[in-house]
Amino acid sequence: MPNLEPAAALDAARRPDTDDDAWAAFRARAEAEAPRMATLLTQLYGTADALPGLMTVLAEHWQQRSPALRALDDQRLADPDWFQSNRLLGGVCYVDRWAGDLEGVRARIPYFRELGLTYLHLMPLFAAPAENSDGGYAVSSYREVNPALGTMEQLQALAAELHENGIALVLDFILNHTSNEHEWAQRALAGEKQFEDYYWVFPDRTMPDQFEQHVREIFPDNHSGSFVPMPDGSGRWVWATFHDFQWDLNYSNPAVLAAMVGEMLFLANQGVDILRMDAVAFIWKRLGTACENLPEAHVLIQLFTAALRVAAPAVMFKSEAIVHPDQVVEYISVEKCRISYNPLQMALIWNSLATRDGRMLQQALDRRHTLPAGTAWVNYVRSHDDIGWTFADEDAAELGIDGFDHRRFLNSFYVNRFAGSFARGIPFQDNPKTGDCRISGTTASLAGLEAGDAGAIDRILLAHSIVLSTGGIPLIYLGDEVGQLNDPHWADDPSQADDSRWAHRPHYPAELYAQRTDPTTTAGRLYAGLQHLITVRRATPEFAGNTLIGFDAKNPHIIGYQRPGPRGPVVCFANVADDPQPIDPLTLSGLPGVMTDLLTDAHHDLRAGLTLPAHGAVWLRG
Repeated sequence: MPNLEPAAALDAARRPDTDDDAWAAFRARAEAEAPRMATLLTQLYGTADALPGLMTVLAEHWQQRSPALRALDDQRLADPDWFQSNRLLGGVCYVDRWAGDLEGVRARIPYFRELGLTYLHLMPLFAAPAENSDGGYAVSSYREVNPALGTMEQLQALAAELHENGIALVLDFILNHTSNEHEWAQRALAGEKQFEDYYWVFPDRTMPDQFEQHVREIFPDNHSGSFVPMPDGSGRWVWATFHDFQWDLNYSNPAVLAAMVGEMLFLANQGVDILRMDAVAFIWKRLGTACENLPEAHVLIQLFTAALRVAAPAVMFKSEAIVHPDQVVEYISVEKCRISYNPLQMALIWNSLATRDGRMLQQALDRRHTLPAGTAWVNYVRSHDDIGWTFADEDAAELGIDGFDHRRFLNSFYVNRFAGSFARGIPFQDNPKTGDCRISGTTASLAGLEAGDAGAIDRILLAHSIVLSTGGIPLIYLGDEVGQLNDPHWADDPSQADDSRWAHRPHYPAELYAQRTDPTTTAGRLYAGLQHLITVRRATPEFAGNTLIGFDAKNPHIIGYQRPGPRGPVVCFANVADDPQPIDPLTLSGLPGVMTDLLTDAHHDLRAGLTLPAHGAVWLRG
């Protein structure tokens, strides 16, 4: 330990009934992390004075951790790359929309096992404002479940039952802001100085005007700028990056860090395995900057990660940073977030389907897929959120593509404003001032199923074949596996009418799930095709981990990559065109002469070349 104060704080927090051996292991982890935590605190605050208080928080919460979760800590400390398995498969849903409540989720565990899920992300389920909660991302209490969904005791029981069935539980950790109904916000509103300092509260517009010279509007339809007036008529203003009811936390106050570490560890102790760090790019503010992706944000994440390593080492972070590709990877490391959404791959899958050109996706796989050891991507076709075209303009320019014009094309294509489009998406946050727009829509509606396009099913399966085979953790938005379309009534609820993302968060499609075993139905064809991809992936050890080597098929419509293994690589090709596409024999000459497609068991003589059907994929092993 760097001095006696943190050690004394630990000892003072020890309960008399704490087991000696368990305490010794915990204390060893705390001593190992303390010097680094002191350095990180000093980088943020100029002093490490907050360290003893943080150690007290860690000791208190670790001692509240159940024996089963401590055993899981030991298991994952012994196997830190547990999440790299090719058997890991994620599903994501809103509790109320997909299952009604937490008991409904529990009742569907047999379905999760049928599909092959080993990772379940439940979208925000905490107490939140009733009228509008930004899909649950306006948290009124991190320690209470939304009463309509259940109780914290039910969540804890669900986590335990998921663990018994080999399924990890993933929840969001909304650390940039709380709702304006949170106790801290209400006490700030009442004028309590301690809690005013938990947020960015200013007495007038002087400082907000200075900050807003550099920060961008995120949701201009909700409010202009980044600040909103406090609702008491006092003339005070509070920082609200996203919505007027979401108040940004002030991490320049070390008391906020300590409080949020406590909230994080409370959630870890309910049995959560992975915490998705929401809006991590925004968590630190500095005057004169855009207040996004600042170095201090990375220091904060490292402090949160160090806290987990000490008090809940079975738990890890998932990053959500929808920023420039160069900045996305800055959040990914064993000291920060060990897994991260891969927004670039997601966006470029949709780009490839619209353009029938795979070059931008190929470029990304070749150049931007590699991550540090001990980390992995979370790959997905679509999420609960909108699709933003996050590719780098300089990458596009290398292929002769103007980034601004291309985004305008993609926006037009995916909302059916482009002749011949198969997509039926809906614009989200269309900003005529900047030309910015994002896209809402379920996978099926965006891929052509709603439009009755003949290639829709194959496109959906092709997109999922890519996320299932490129490494990391593949994630399925539940409902997509049976072809769920946009909710045509999404705007009927006044609290959702201004947010088109509710179109792709529809309710559980009971009729489609009932058809999933009927091969004569669209749902049955999709489900069978996706389940086959999942089954083959699970039997293919080369698909474990994140390592990928690009393979240039010398055909702009075909994406190629290799997944190395001790017996040689599995070589994957995906055709994004609407017609069959060839790969020349010379291009394949470095591979074994005959390879077997793991998806069909067909043997291909590559000395004669290879032709992929429209929207076709092959996974070849020699």
